[in-house]
Amino acid sequence: MRNTYQTPVLDEPDLTTGELELEERHSLRRVAGLSTELTDITEVEYRQLRLERVVLVGVWTEGSVADAENSLTELAALAETAGSQVLEGLIQRRKQPDAATFIGRGKVDELRDVVVSTGADTVICDGELSPSQLRKLEEQVKVKVVDRTALILDIFAQHAKSREGKAQVELAQLQYLLPRLRGWGDSLSRQGGGAGGGAGGGGVGTRGPGETKLETDRRRINTRIAKLRREIKSMKTVRETKRSRRAASGVPAVAIAGYTNAGKSSLLNRLTQAGVLVEDALFATLDPTTRRTAAEDGRVFTLSDTVGFVRHLPHQIVEAFRSTLEEVAHADLVVHVVDGGHPDPEGQVSAVREVLGEVGADRIPELLVVNKVDAADEETLLRLKRAWPDAVFVSARSGVGIDELHAAIADRLPRPAVDMLILLPYDRGDLVAKVHRSGQVLASRHLDDGTELRVRVDEELAAELGGFRL
Repeated sequence: MRNTYQTPVLDEPDLTTGELELEERHSLRRVAGLSTELTDITEVEYRQLRLERVVLVGVWTEGSVADAENSLTELAALAETAGSQVLEGLIQRRKQPDAATFIGRGKVDELRDVVVSTGADTVICDGELSPSQLRKLEEQVKVKVVDRTALILDIFAQHAKSREGKAQVELAQLQYLLPRLRGWGDSLSRQGGGAGGGAGGGGVGTRGPGETKLETDRRRINTRIAKLRREIKSMKTVRETKRSRRAASGVPAVAIAGYTNAGKSSLLNRLTQAGVLVEDALFATLDPTTRRTAAEDGRVFTLSDTVGFVRHLPHQIVEAFRSTLEEVAHADLVVHVVDGGHPDPEGQVSAVREVLGEVGADRIPELLVVNKVDAADEETLLRLKRAWPDAVFVSARSGVGIDELHAAIADRLPRPAVDMLILLPYDRGDLVAKVHRSGQVLASRHLDDGTELRVRVDEELAAELGGFRL
């Protein structure tokens, strides 16, 4: 009989959770030109985005030309993250976007020429378009038109993994879709309606005002939105219970916030060895991760990674992810991560602080961390050091500045208020553990009667330890 046993391979890498997630995500990449999506648009439009070969178009209304180019560059990165190939980008200088076509009548003809010459099948506009602007622009350029909001929602839909994340993304998509429902041809016909009794009539019991297909879809979407809101509310209750449990334990909470792709997950991995997914893509992290870690003096605290922000983050996303973003609002410290190698780090900081203000987190103490210093030039770093003298400059990839960041976080953690000298009997190991977990042990020594500790604790624990005070 043949022996089928094979020697196990010993040198296979031990993949972390994040590496496994990254492998899974890459295995589901879109392949251009292989879409089997139906092209029949006689039904109300409720199609997934098909982003393959795209032309970008933006309207420059304020700021410098560099600001306008940075915004279009970011749109290109968003489009590539969604799985599309960017062919061309156009910027139109206007006082304000055109009410009819977003870019104006003259620019529409130029855009149409670019679409034809490049063979593009989608136009992505750098802004949120009204339903009428979308419809008008599609009619004139003869290809699908997508705005920035729909693009971001599409990326979120690809990257959401948890049940809560998927529910939040679906809610945001339906809220965006509802005012943009469109019908063509027979889709506007009455369902079971009609007053006549001729050959085309539905017969007894079917005559009456009826309901259009558009109205049916709108009603179904409203029903689904209500259900999703109930589900997210129940998940929020679970999240708040966990949060209150952490607060009751006295463990300080630190939230890592920042612009998308600034390196928040890399920093969390570097600080806690969390092994979460890291990818050079926008909105790689949607589901927050919380890890316990300790400062050098032994104080335990939690570090939470959060969803990244972006300029003009769609209000549907902020609203749907409010329960997740509130993790930041309830933190004791916000570690605000900035990409030092980005062309406009100051603009990133402004965009993040704007969203933090929307969820009530702008009053939380903030530690600014400039990441990716190894990708930034010396002139930029000098400018940022002058602008943000209290910031910590690090590289999550190489480890530069990580020790300084550890020290800066520890220095800003809320410190327990009461200093005490106590003697705990050896049979009260539970109290010793509690002091180590929730307070700060300044000195300790073992005596015949028990353990003598010099501690700094909060008022509640100080009251519990009062009977052991020396």
